[in-house]
Amino acid sequence: MTIELITFDLDDTLWDTAPVIASAEAILRQWLTDNAPNLGSVPVEHLFTIREQVLREEPGLKHRISALRRRVLFRALQDAGYDQWQASELADEAFETFLHARHQLQIFPEVQPTLEILANHFALGVVTNGNADVRRLGLADYFKFALCAEDIGIAKPDARLFHEALQRGGATAQTAVHIGDHPGDDIAGAQQAGLRAIWFNPAGKTWDAEHAPDAEIRSLTELPGLLAGWHRQH
Repeated sequence: MTIELITFDLDDTLWDTAPVIASAEAILRQWLTDNAPNLGSVPVEHLFTIREQVLREEPGLKHRISALRRRVLFRALQDAGYDQWQASELADEAFETFLHARHQLQIFPEVQPTLEILANHFALGVVTNGNADVRRLGLADYFKFALCAEDIGIAKPDARLFHEALQRGGATAQTAVHIGDHPGDDIAGAQQAGLRAIWFNPAGKTWDAEHAPDAEIRSLTELPGLLAGWHRQH
């Protein structure tokens, strides 16, 4: 099998997501306390309620997580008594504060050396449901494209997102493989679109979904050897 395109999930595949999101949420909350005191004391549960209201009114925002977060902040600020102009300005600044903090993450140490090796032999792409930007992280040069669910309003495991990735990568499903940590979004999604799928499983969890991945790795350092082995079989 000749592989031409490798697509990567980002969150929890190239770095741990939970710590950086928790930190970004805390930084956002502090920013709101300092800069929007009317809202700073509002319980987090209130924001969840607003989020549900916004999604009921605009279900198309479900996969546009940046736009959704901005909208929730805007609505919450208006509810707290800020006029439309103030709420809009504060929501934009608050979101940028969150987004900056969201990118203060620790990329796994093996990521860049592995991408360096792979980029010499394959086209590489990103397929993510999150809003991390590889350009902000110094990784953009490795990737031919970065496809975010919010860019087109379709999220994994929808096969259309993977089909779009194939188009951008100039590959067919038979010559592409996707790597990710999520059994549904990444493995089932990629396989439904006809790609091979490699499960990134650093914690050694037991696979309990219906269709097994085409391969499993504990570390990204295993990728070059695995792909070389597949190549030799065909």
